[in-house]
Amino acid sequence: MLTIHPEYITDHAGQKMVMLPVAEFNSILEELEEMDDVRLYDEAKMNDTGERIPMEEAFRMIEAIRKNG
Repeated sequence: MLTIHPEYITDHAGQKMVMLPVAEFNSILEELEEMDDVRLYDEAKMNDTGERIPMEEAFRMIEAIRKNG
């Protein structure tokens, strides 16, 4: 669990904003990226048909796409 120390400020229009130390902000970004990775993994597992191709064939396919644009 992240520990954050937010400070709340209000601009001239009365909009509330939150200020965080940079290290805490970066920690939040890292957590969000990790959560997105988990979401993408879960999505991939859910859509997994079980079909696989050999690595050499995958490399050939990638190389062909790269050469042909």
